[in-house]
Formats: sequence, C-alpha cells, structure tokens
Amino acid sequence: MTRVFTLSRRPRSLQVFWIAMVVSVMLASFQLLAQTHGKERFMQDPTFYRTIQIDGLSIFYREAGRKDAPTILLLHGLPSSSRMFQPLLTRLADNYHLVAPDYPGYGHSDWPDPKQFDYTFDHIASVIDDFTQALGLSHYTLYMQDYGGPVGFRMALEHPERVQALIVQDAVAHNEGLGANWATRRAFWADRPAHEEALRKNLLSLATTKTRHIGDDPKVELYDPDLWTDEYAFLNAPGQAQIQSDLFYDYRTNVDAYPKWQAWLQKTQPKLLVLWGKHDLSFDLGEPERYRKDVPKAEVYLLDAGHFALDTKADEIAGLVREFTTKEVPKTNENPTKKGE
Repeated sequence: MTRVFTLSRRPRSLQVFWIAMVVSVMLASFQLLAQTHGKERFMQDPTFYRTIQIDGLSIFYREAGRKDAPTILLLHGLPSSSRMFQPLLTRLADNYHLVAPDYPGYGHSDWPDPKQFDYTFDHIASVIDDFTQALGLSHYTLYMQDYGGPVGFRMALEHPERVQALIVQDAVAHNEGLGANWATRRAFWADRPAHEEALRKNLLSLATTKTRHIGDDPKVELYDPDLWTDEYAFLNAPGQAQIQSDLFYDYRTNVDAYPKWQAWLQKTQPKLLVLWGKHDLSFDLGEPERYRKDVPKAEVYLLDAGHFALDTKADEIAGLVREFTTKEVPKTNENPTKKGE
C-alpha cells in the first residue's frame, strides 16, 4: 500500500513542477517583452538637451518629437526652468514637436551680469522670439506658465500670425488675478530701495519656494521635496538674488500691460485652454473665469493641483492638451477683427 501510494504521487509532483516552470518562463518572457517595448518607445521619442547661440547668449532648451509634427512652445515660470515641462515631453513626444527653452538667467542658459544685461520681460521675450526664429518655428501652440504669461503674451501680440493656440497654466492677465501676498510685492514696485529686503524674503525664501508648489494642497505626500529644494538652491546661486529682484521689479510693466492683453484676447478670440491648480496660493482662484469672460469659448479646467500643476497632474494635463489641440478652432457668428467697430 505504501509503495503504491508513493509511486502514484510522483507523476503529480512532476506535473506540478513542470507547470510551475512553464508559468515562470511565460512570466519572464512577458516582462522581457514589456521592458523591450518600453526601451523601443524611449528610443523612438527621446528628449534632446541642446544649446544655441542667441543674441550672444547660450540658450539651453529641451526638444522632443518629430520636427514636422505640430509644435508646442513651452514657456516656464519662476523660479523653474524648462525642467518643469519634462513630464509633458515624455508624454506628448509621440504626436507633437515640443520645445522648452530656459530664459536668460535661468536653468542651463547663460546668466549674464545684470550690469551687462537688462532683466526685463521685454528683453527676455525678444531673446525667446529670436530663439524661435533661429529654430525655424514659424507656427506653434504657445504654452505659458507663470512668467511664461508675460513672455508669451508679448510674443503673441508682436507676431499673432505665428500663434495657432494658447494654453495658459496658472499665469495671470488681469490685475484682480494677483493674490493677497502681492501686497509686499506692490510695495516693492512703488519704492524699491525701501522694500527690496522684504521682497527677497517674500519671493525667494525656502518657505515661499515650497509653498509655490504645494499651496494649500493637503496631499503633501504627492510632492517630491526635490522640486523646491532644487529651486531654492538655484535661487541661492551667486548673482541670482539680483537677477530675480531686477526681473520682478519689471513685473509692474506686466500689470500695466494687462488691459492690452485682455483687449487682444477679446478682439482675436484665440483658441484657448486654461489649466489652473485649485491649490495655487500665488494667484487668485477667480482668474480662470476672467479668461473665459474675455474668450467665452475658452476651455477652462480647475485641477486638483498646486501652482505647478504638472507636479502631480501630468497625465491629466497631457490628456487635456491632446484633446484640445485636435479640436477645430471654435466658430463665432461675428468677425472678431471687427468686434466693437
């Protein structure tokens, strides 16, 4: 009995063993296939890190996607760089040509001495405009975040024929859009010598740099601390305090230009997508609807994110950009160029 029982079990044990081996081999094959596919995808749509000489400056930029695909020009905010758009480059390069430059004084572009270079939004917009021409970017969707707004609106008003659509992410075009923490900043504009120290603490401190990312989002665990510690290290690099103070002093010219930007939006009715992090404490939460008032057919989305919404909502934003850019330009019953005539 014992001998028969033992012999009868051996084949079953071998069967189980071989089944397990087959399953293991299949799983390993699937994993290898997935890894190989991922590598092929990366090789198909890599991000390139390049520099080009513009107006005597070395301008760094990130570029991804085929050059014959629709172009999206990505303009970054304070105190970030083209690095903030890396999540979009990895998600959209299959169907778009993405170009993200660092402004002079930012990221890996040259940081000329403020005594030799005027850090104004007019000047930076001029450099980035020359950059687009050097790269042969004759038509593009303009993606503007924070400081990207003042730079981008200047470019759009100067050469509206180049702009196929606008994407605004937490960038202000209305005086009411500036939040309560702008009281110190407005005082700085009114009397720079008396308020420069307070401005630097308000604008460039570690606490402010962190708050720019998290805002009042309770889900702090979603944010990589490197986001603000890296930016804070950048802000403490030699020369940066003066560069940022000079450029922010010039921010008052943006406020003066807001009515002109609004009039342009109202007259031309551009194809417009507004993306806004509801936890953003840098600006007033009513700003997205002010854009919709200027451009009634604008698409407006309030995201569960902070000032730099790509920190936590890159997948959602990439999807919205795809959907928006593939839609036809909204039709209106009147000729917008004759509005108000």
